[in-house]
Amino acid sequence: MIDPKLLRADIAYVANKLKIKGFDLDIELFLKLEKNRKTLQSDYESIASERNANAKAIGKTIAETSVNSEAVEQLKKAGEDLKSKSSDLESQLSLVKEELDSLLELIPNIPDDSVPAGNDEADNQLIREWGTIKTNPDSPDHVEIGLQLKQMDFEIASKITGSRFVHLNGSLASLHRAITQFMLDTHIHEHGYEEVYVPYIVNSASLWSTGQLPKFEDDQFQIKLDTDQKKYLIPTAEVILTNMVRESSVDLNSLPLRFVASTPCFRKE
Repeated sequence: MIDPKLLRADIAYVANKLKIKGFDLDIELFLKLEKNRKTLQSDYESIASERNANAKAIGKTIAETSVNSEAVEQLKKAGEDLKSKSSDLESQLSLVKEELDSLLELIPNIPDDSVPAGNDEADNQLIREWGTIKTNPDSPDHVEIGLQLKQMDFEIASKITGSRFVHLNGSLASLHRAITQFMLDTHIHEHGYEEVYVPYIVNSASLWSTGQLPKFEDDQFQIKLDTDQKKYLIPTAEVILTNMVRESSVDLNSLPLRFVASTPCFRKE
């Protein structure tokens, strides 16, 4: 989620930067909600101050008169009225904050100043290149090769599971395993990563924290449970690895944290 302090400080700057990503920030809506939040917050704090003063006045009046004096009863009545107003303001403030959070959750992070504006990949800038790119228009892609080898089968996967999945067998399945092992070993032994074996199911909070929800909810495979809590198949190992440090403080001296995992990636896209 983008830092609301940045939006409050210079929303025009944020809006212009987001245009590079093709995102139109609803400035008017944000300013309206933020104005309502500030007004309600101020009113709520003012009522809270009055309630504190009222409580002190009740204690002082009881000491000077009696518990059942008319003055004490009037102060108690005023206290009940203030409590009712406070509760009403708290409810309104909660609703406005929910609307603000819903808006903020859909706003992407702003790009770095070095990122050029562009409409599509044709506007990308080449930073560096290495080696010679081989091009052969007649070369088959990996699916064609797998089907020719009769070691990649979409029909079996469809029968067992459904569309969007594939069945591998023989040497192609062995190659898939070997590449996975090669990737893990390279990161562990050469780059200093720590291997992690992770669950393939996450809760909605994990997907919210990495930005899959709510924007990409339609791309997620949700698991139907008897409880109200939603669970999803992971769209990438990144979700698990990132959430390992969610809602926790990390010692600067321990950074950077390097984790690696191999997982399936369940996405509808």
